[in-house]
Amino acid sequence: MGVQGLASLLERHRRIYLDVEFRMNRLVVDGNNLLHLLYFNSGLDQNHGGEYAAFEDLTERFVTALRSCGVAPYVVLDGGTDTSDKKLETVTKRALERIEKVHRAAKTGESKNIMPALAKQVFQQTLVRLEVPVAQCFAEADREVAALATEWKCPVLSNDSDFYVFDLPAGLLPISHFHWQDVKQKGSQRYIPCKRYYASCFCIYFNIEQQLLPAFAALSGNDYVQVRGIRWTEFAPAGSETPSRLEGLLRWLRDFQQPQEALKASLGLMGEPSKNSEAEVMQKLDLGMEEYRLPASSLKRFFVDGGGASVASGGRGKKHVLSHSGQSKSYPKALAVVPDWTRLPLTQARLTPHVLDVLLLQRIKLSIAVEHTDQPSTNRTSRPLRQVMYGLLLGGRRWLRVEERDRAGLDLTFIPVAPTFTGAVQRLGLGTLHQANPAERLQVLLEALGVTEAALSRLPPQLRLPVAVTCYWLQRAQPPPDLTALKALLVVMMGGVSPRHKAALQHQCCLQKLDVLVSQVFNQWQVCLKDSIHLNQLLDFPLPDPEVARLYQGTLVHQLVHRMRTGGRLKNFLKSDWASRGQYNIALSVVHQFLTRRAPTSSEPRGRRPPADLTAELHLALLYEDEETEDRSAVRMQEEVLLDNQLSVKTRYRTKDRVNRCNKPQLSRKQECRGWGIL
Repeated sequence: MGVQGLASLLERHRRIYLDVEFRMNRLVVDGNNLLHLLYFNSGLDQNHGGEYAAFEDLTERFVTALRSCGVAPYVVLDGGTDTSDKKLETVTKRALERIEKVHRAAKTGESKNIMPALAKQVFQQTLVRLEVPVAQCFAEADREVAALATEWKCPVLSNDSDFYVFDLPAGLLPISHFHWQDVKQKGSQRYIPCKRYYASCFCIYFNIEQQLLPAFAALSGNDYVQVRGIRWTEFAPAGSETPSRLEGLLRWLRDFQQPQEALKASLGLMGEPSKNSEAEVMQKLDLGMEEYRLPASSLKRFFVDGGGASVASGGRGKKHVLSHSGQSKSYPKALAVVPDWTRLPLTQARLTPHVLDVLLLQRIKLSIAVEHTDQPSTNRTSRPLRQVMYGLLLGGRRWLRVEERDRAGLDLTFIPVAPTFTGAVQRLGLGTLHQANPAERLQVLLEALGVTEAALSRLPPQLRLPVAVTCYWLQRAQPPPDLTALKALLVVMMGGVSPRHKAALQHQCCLQKLDVLVSQVFNQWQVCLKDSIHLNQLLDFPLPDPEVARLYQGTLVHQLVHRMRTGGRLKNFLKSDWASRGQYNIALSVVHQFLTRRAPTSSEPRGRRPPADLTAELHLALLYEDEETEDRSAVRMQEEVLLDNQLSVKTRYRTKDRVNRCNKPQLSRKQECRGWGIL
């Protein structure tokens, strides 16, 4: 966020930067800034829900480039919302701007820099796999990043303009000038060509005292304070073709030695405010300056002790407690409601920062997907999952409600949501949740998703949570997914698309207008998966954390739906090996059993009924999948019999008919003409 216009000012005065050959050093990385710039600058599709496999590959190539030059990255991520609400006005304004961007992206197909729902999970999981040290702050990461870099005397990597204000001993490496894709070699050493910024160089160039930089940031108007009524362009250098607000402010600051002098003098430029308003303005300016005063690093010990290299990838890790001398020292009173056992997982990014927002503020900001604003927000679909999480977090305070900030049309809405305290949730307390019996924690998750452990047991561990989420999605999504959407999703999830078809399908999708209804359906699946992952984290991974990059590729799944709806056959795009199809068929059978068991009743709310037509179509699809093939291998026949045995008793009575039709392709074609063949 930072100081608006400062990065553009520096682009006009590039002599401030130093050209460097960066190698053999530590590097503290502003994780959220890197995440956004890596994705948005890569040209990856944003409007179909994310290209996660490609983003995983991009993140890995970035880390590989650093390590090839002897650079050791330490990634620091933002955490919960600032409890002081001093940025609430700015955050609300930007949320409204985001809603407008989402609407335009859905209507026009333009890229508006909307981060796909699961990109952060992919980013974090890739860093974990590559054993990159990662830490998640309890609030915004800027001060922690600057404090750590100051103590280690190494540079910061970020494009956030706040880092132009901090006095960093080893300076800032702006990401926009960090050419990691163009690694050079000099002798036996490799290096990354980049530019380095020092605050001292900035002050020498503009002829101001360095201690005035925080006052410059506050008076220019940042996320914490908005200064109104001063036209800084009046002080811009004479002869400027386009007078700059920031250059005018910098020229004005030359007459001052200390920040407080400048702040008091600025009051005289605001007209004639009352004494009360003067005090209020000074308080806001002081608050804006306070953000650039660095505390001692609370993450140095964490990284040195090795916690940063062990961000859990799913499963029960070490249970030692992050002491109150760690991150918590910045927020001692507020964090009294945060259990000790959660502090290490929060710092390791094993828990979503939503945990802090719910415990400290009883308020969370929900992400907004690329969707037509005439449609309801996709976040409604997964609200029952979040309610279970709220129940676990607020179990001792049952009267509380959690305010969810979400989209309603083109507006922001704030919805009070009641926690869920039913079922297995009632038996678990937050203080001892990490010590609860694994079977109880699993029961909470399965009850929330509405599936059984027995049904999931036939799936590989990594696919159990995604398939369970798919069952939940089929029950809750509005509009309900049809069989085409379900099959396209499962095929991509199982990695069943032939490599030779994948690139062509993705390219063709980018040339077509976004189908907003298809997008709505898959956006709902993604948000269900994300909230299920968060609930699974809080319950300490009763199911393995899924590898998100393997589960969804937006342009591919959208194009498969389009092809099938325009007469294409799914089988034409699949891999030739029957092993991957066997896994796909097992997933279909699990979903089929769920829909059969969850047959709609007249007393059920509409949003909770599985679509009856989908249940029937899926039953037929399982019976007649790929029946046109005349020449079947013995292996394929054995797999079909095995799959039939996994279906209902009624289905097993149809096995004889299936075999007969395989041996009599003419009969199969006649039945297809009568409408029996599905896809």
